[in-house]
Amino acid sequence: MNELPAKETIIVLRNLLKNELFAAFLNYAEKGQPYQAEFLNKLYSLGKENNLLGALQEIILKDENAFSVSCANGKLPSAYVLKAYKSELEIIFNLATNTPNRGHYSLGKCLAPFDEEFNHDYTIQCLYNYYQKNGYGEFIDHSAFVYENDNLKPVATTSKITLESLKDYESEKQIITSNLINFLNGLPFSDMLLYGDRGTGKSSTVHAMLNKYFSQGLRLIEVNKENLKDIPAIKRLILSSPLKFIIFIDDLSLDDGDEKTSLLKSNLEGSISGKASNVMIVATSNRRHIVKENYSDRENSVHARDSIEEQLSLSDRFGIIVLFSTTDKEKYLSIVKQLAADKGLPCDNKLVEIAERWALTNGGRSPRRAAQIVDMVYSCRVKGEPVDF
Repeated sequence: MNELPAKETIIVLRNLLKNELFAAFLNYAEKGQPYQAEFLNKLYSLGKENNLLGALQEIILKDENAFSVSCANGKLPSAYVLKAYKSELEIIFNLATNTPNRGHYSLGKCLAPFDEEFNHDYTIQCLYNYYQKNGYGEFIDHSAFVYENDNLKPVATTSKITLESLKDYESEKQIITSNLINFLNGLPFSDMLLYGDRGTGKSSTVHAMLNKYFSQGLRLIEVNKENLKDIPAIKRLILSSPLKFIIFIDDLSLDDGDEKTSLLKSNLEGSISGKASNVMIVATSNRRHIVKENYSDRENSVHARDSIEEQLSLSDRFGIIVLFSTTDKEKYLSIVKQLAADKGLPCDNKLVEIAERWALTNGGRSPRRAAQIVDMVYSCRVKGEPVDF
């Protein structure tokens, strides 16, 4: 066994010691047979028995450390950090290749952007390029986050919806897409308010955009209206990141006089702190006038205009406002037929009848209702059951 006390020499990559597989590997590599069963259990449970090198490199690649953060921010790590990082990669590589295998697993192949030697200068350059494009740590694998306890927590499961599965509303999607492309390419862009009746696809469009542009560096941080005060702290956390972030406020509605109104206004255009080039605020709402109007505002004619102007000023801070209009019968059935065609269902009068009945008994016509009934009809057809809703 290798006698090198790796735990005492690992500095830059010290967070790896918290990883169960890496810790078990290190114990086995340094202390031998008594720790073999624990290591193999972790390795097998992850399905990595055919590629130990790839498993270790994947852990290293996703670690948040002085090297990865510096590279992601476009800065060359200091000579001290670089020397330590390369040394630690060499230690890990040597332990992996020199530990007796005993036929229980395979070293496998190196994972890009690593080459056959962990600490080769070419690998270091490839890692630098990788982190600049993909960010570091949790940002590499996760597209969506929430802000909790002063940190960004990844959302484990996000919607897989695509723009292709969202039917119609083409002009609305085009406006949003064009603005997002500007955002991703460092061109002038605007914060966005998407408003309209429930079920018209406002939030789904945002999620679909995230899925489409994830590979181009787009990420999303969801903030509920109760946590609008946290937006400045979130901006500070991601200020130097090379990625682009949507701060997403879903189903936004505020009461007149709510202090959160001024909090949000201060983070939109017009704030003294200015607009961060890597942050776009996107909100959805059922109403264009996010701040609800009270009847007392109209009763007092002296102050009515000032009050209404105050209510409108929040919406007007969004540079782009997109209406997702109510779905009439023609548009509703168009969406139903397109979704049905995607699933190979016959777009006949029976489907139209079922879809209409579903809408009328479940709150009206909308893209959401269209998707629901098509999914239900499809499930019945697959199971061979009669379609009767």
